[in-house]
Amino acid sequence: MRTIAIHLPQFHPIPENDAWWGRGFTEWTNVARARPLFRGHAQPRIPADLGYVDLRLAEARQAQAELARRHGIQGFCFYHYWFQGRRLIERPVDEILASGAPDFPFMLCWANESWSRRWLGEERDVLLQQTYSMQDHERHATWLARAFADPRYLRVHDRPVFLIYRPLDIPELSAALQVYRRVVHAELHRDPFLVAVDSRSSGHDFREEGFDYTMNFRPQLGVIPGVADDGFGLRRWWRNCRLGIASGRLKAIDSAEFDRRMRAIEPRHDHYFPSVYVGWDNTPRRGERGVVVLGQTPARFHQQVRRAMDTVARRPPEEQLLFVNAWNEWAEGNHLEPDLAYGRAYLEALQAALQGRPAPAAD
Repeated sequence: MRTIAIHLPQFHPIPENDAWWGRGFTEWTNVARARPLFRGHAQPRIPADLGYVDLRLAEARQAQAELARRHGIQGFCFYHYWFQGRRLIERPVDEILASGAPDFPFMLCWANESWSRRWLGEERDVLLQQTYSMQDHERHATWLARAFADPRYLRVHDRPVFLIYRPLDIPELSAALQVYRRVVHAELHRDPFLVAVDSRSSGHDFREEGFDYTMNFRPQLGVIPGVADDGFGLRRWWRNCRLGIASGRLKAIDSAEFDRRMRAIEPRHDHYFPSVYVGWDNTPRRGERGVVVLGQTPARFHQQVRRAMDTVARRPPEEQLLFVNAWNEWAEGNHLEPDLAYGRAYLEALQAALQGRPAPAAD
């Protein structure tokens, strides 16, 4: 079992974010200004062991890798942003490639969404539009081949693994995938192992479009009633009141109910990698329009991991991958990195699950 943690590299300033959100903006800006919206709401989240990481620093990247390795994680999956040859928040990966450090496996996931002010992938108030062309796929594949050649790059059956977050957004998808296969094979003499993320189409078997595998993404926010509606709702008010929250806008759900709803739409085919999520609370980004999953604990997370492991236990060893969402999505309340509230409890729960031990007792 190889456990891969999804990694967001947006923890350093870039000129685009300076222009769009204000000078010096990083994800920490949203995290630090968060405030509790109801009794018991655990905001703001304060980082513990690693502090407010600046990913421009080699020491910070090394510390992340060491902490992950000590708790059973065997690689990072970095979000990768490509817009017709323009890359964003690329510095951490570029420096990892150039320096050879840290000596820790990694892979890339193309987060092929337009950037907007809404933080949920909707095409509203767009800051940078995602567009496609076959010529650009050629350029993109050529750049990727150089990253795939790194000896640390994660492989399945000796083929570099590449994820695409919104596959169905790509016009002429099957033809586009053939471009990536052809260019990478010409450069490396092996095909890429292409994986579709089913974040918007859970249960779909993407082999039909030419992928090798699917990654079953969690959390699937679409199963939450009214999740796309930011307005006041009377039904939402009553649902929230039963959870102890007096709000008709906030989208809240208990983690046990959320898990039941996501199980109902899991893939029925066998060619997918499972994923688990640590938690969810994106109110630092979206305020009262956000989504909060209540009742998630290290013990429940441990159960998620064990169940996900069972789904791949009988597959060939090379295909036993488990993705953890996420290493550091702090503004979504979805992070393995320690905070002051839980310390290393989620990391320790993950490690215990991977080793077949019971969840550690809560302090």
